[in-house]
Amino acid sequence: MPNRRLIGSAVVLVVLLAGAAVALTADPPLGELLGETPRAHELMRRYGCAGCHEIPGVAAARGQVGPSFEGLTGRIYLGGVVRNTREGLVNWIVDPRALAPHTAMPTTGISREEAQEIVDYLHR
Repeated sequence: MPNRRLIGSAVVLVVLLAGAAVALTADPPLGELLGETPRAHELMRRYGCAGCHEIPGVAAARGQVGPSFEGLTGRIYLGGVVRNTREGLVNWIVDPRALAPHTAMPTTGISREEAQEIVDYLHR
């Protein structure tokens, strides 16, 4: 007959490991829980993303002009014309009108490096 103490310890270990796995994949990341705001938040406010889009996790990003960023990584296209890849999203953020001349999204002057930071944040 198995040792009850050993079984109890194994159950506790499994529960702790499951909790750790959830914590490692939970949103927001630990840094945000500790009050550290990702640079991407500041970039999305500076370049106007937060004024036009609802961005989960970004304070005051409740815009209603463009689509919400909720579920962004699961979409197939950006602006209905660009494949939703990391590179496609960087290109869209940097110069949307080069990809869709009639889009309402403005060219903001953001650099490729800054756009990449935003994409990295959105794809976390």
